[in-house]
Amino acid sequence: MMHKFNIGANVYYEPAYGNAAARGIYKIVRRLPVENDNRLAYRIKSAAENFERIAEEHQLSRGE
Repeated sequence: MMHKFNIGANVYYEPAYGNAAARGIYKIVRRLPVENDNRLAYRIKSAAENFERIAEEHQLSRGE
């Protein structure tokens, strides 16, 4: 499996239903290794927050 987004790319994050995270534009900080469940994940960061989040690839789309 290959990651779809590159480090430094802007993406639109759509959190899972019930997650209190803010949706919007984030920057890819790091690609995470593929685990046993074969889900692709990333560390993402919003300019409006002081911390990073983990997002799965299906929660992300190309940002502006």
